[in-house]
Amino acid sequence: QVQLVESGGGLVQPGGSLTLSCAASGSILSIYIMGWFRQAPGKQRELVASMPSGGMTNYADSVKGRFSISRDNAKNTVYLQMNNLRPEDTAVYYCNAVGVTKSAQNFRSWGQGTQVTVSS
Repeated sequence: QVQLVESGGGLVQPGGSLTLSCAASGSILSIYIMGWFRQAPGKQRELVASMPSGGMTNYADSVKGRFSISRDNAKNTVYLQMNNLRPEDTAVYYCNAVGVTKSAQNFRSWGQGTQVTVSS
């Protein structure tokens, strides 16, 4: 079992910043890719940003230039720095990790989600 625990959500005014963190724990051998998704009310879950262990990042067009994803591989942790937040960024943000356990089982795990609300 691989668990993901997120933190850092909250209420912020438009133009403000937040940093989300997600730590993976369990019998992890390697994490191939970590990323962030979000789901707004009435909408489908969408990819926000992802980062494989090799370091090449991928961002949704709507967040390019405002959000930045980073990883601490030694801590199995991924971060999402969100700047210049807009009301349309309001959503539940989910962390995701894909990898393999020490018992050679592939896994894809999700965090419980953290609410981000951008409002004045």
